[in-house]
Formats: sequence, structure tokens, C-alpha cells
Amino acid sequence: MTAALLDTKPLLEPATPRLRKRQITLGWIAKHSIGIVLVIMFLTPVAYLVLLSLMTSNQALTSNYWPDTWHFENYVRVFQSTPLPRYFLNTVIYAVSVTALTLVSSVPAAYALAKLKFRGQNALFLTIICVMMLPPQVVTVPLYLMWARYGLTGSLAPLIVPALFGDAFTIFLLRQFLLTIPSEYLDAARVDGCGEWRTLLRVVLPMARPGIAAAGLFQFFFCWNDYYGPLLYTSENERAWTLTLGLASFRTVHHVDWNLVTAATVLAMAPLIVIFFFAQRAFVQGITLTGFKG
Repeated sequence: MTAALLDTKPLLEPATPRLRKRQITLGWIAKHSIGIVLVIMFLTPVAYLVLLSLMTSNQALTSNYWPDTWHFENYVRVFQSTPLPRYFLNTVIYAVSVTALTLVSSVPAAYALAKLKFRGQNALFLTIICVMMLPPQVVTVPLYLMWARYGLTGSLAPLIVPALFGDAFTIFLLRQFLLTIPSEYLDAARVDGCGEWRTLLRVVLPMARPGIAAAGLFQFFFCWNDYYGPLLYTSENERAWTLTLGLASFRTVHHVDWNLVTAATVLAMAPLIVIFFFAQRAFVQGITLTGFKG
């Protein structure tokens, strides 16, 4: 009996630190296995795009996945063969202006739909949802004729000015987020003598920063990647082209130089990756806290 107990004693001893660390590591990998697979799936094309941009023109047409020699001068050649700084500037003007004007005009509308009571509120909200589902191609012809009549085609004005009147998706997203803010805070501000505008500026906006950040990032990314709008309104004036339109033209001219095309693509993607890297916490928080309360 004593010998049997002595034989089972090693089985009851605590695991060594190395074994415990290994178990923790394997447990973490098992718990996050799906996430790891998804990260690999999303990062592999981006990594290959960067590697392709550092190859020679001949090697880029082969099935090699790793550059034989590294050619960082491909990025310099992109700037030398196309007015990329001008495209960057136009894109920044377009994206920043539309994002700022959209938020300025959409926040009050979302606040009114979420926290104020007035006749026709539900009908107005239903109209906004219908506008969200309306394809932009439906109103392309009348809008283009209107901007052409005012002589604004060939510029960024037809893309920026409509932001003064809000955006249906941004209003919807902000309205859903503002519904999650308890009305008691607003009632307390009104009791203290705040009007609706002061309540919006002093109480609602500080509490709605995650939702506003998420809506702003959505709008900024949409404008940065927009191709249809710049093609429609600025195609006749190359000095007003954005990155998407400039990249399309660059790909047409250098359709066999895939190393240069991918280098230009990496340069166009880099600002978005940097912005999302620094703003991901606010973006995720804004999306997570956005409820769907009616």
C-alpha cells in the first residue's frame, strides 16, 4: 500500500513552470485560433502586395513570392512618373472637408431624431432609411446636369458641397448611438437652464465622442476610396483628380509594370492603415456601443 502511494506521488506534484507556460501558450492559441487564421488570411495579400512592389518588372510577372533583389527605388519612380502629391492633396481636401461638414450637419439631425419629440419624427426617420437604400446611380443624371449648369463640374465642389446637408448613413449611425445615452443627463442640463444647443454642445457631444469618431472614420474611408464620384465630376480636369482616379490612370499607362502599380497602391493604402491603427480603439468602441433601439 505504501509503495502504491509512493508511485502516485509524482502524479500529484504541481507542474513545472516551463510546462505551465506551455499549457498557457497552447490554451491562448486554441482560444484565439479563429482570430489567428483570419489575421493570416487578411494580412497575406497585403504582405504579398508589399513584396511585389519591391520586385523588378520582370520578376513581378512571375510566380515568385519573394524578391530576388530589393528595389526600394520603385517608390521613387512612382513619384517621378505621376503627379502623386497632387492626387494626395486633392484626396485629403475631399476626405477631410466632406468628413468635417458631414459631422457638423449630421450631429444636430441625429440629436433631434434621438432625443427630441416632434410631429412627423418617425416619418422623417423612415425617409432617411429610404435614402440610405437609394442607389446613387438613380440621381446621377439630374445631379450632374445641375452642377454642369452652375459650371462646377471638373472640380471637387460637387463632391464637397452636398456634405453641408448631412449624410443619411451618418445620421442613422449617430442617431442609434445617441439613443444609448441616458436622457437623465439631458433633463438635468435642461433643469440647470441649458437650451437644446447648449445641451448638445456641453453634454451630448462629450459623451458621443466614440460614435462621432466611428461615423467620421466611416465617412473618411469612403471618401478616400471613392472612385465613382471623382470619375463623374473631375475626369475632365486632371488637376482635380483624387488618388483612386490617378491610380486607375497610372495602371492603364503602366499595365505591364506591376511593381510600380503595386508600389503606388501601397502608398495610397498607407495613410488609411496608419489612421485606423491609431483610431481603432475609438472606432471599435463607437461601433460596439451603437445600439439598435427604436
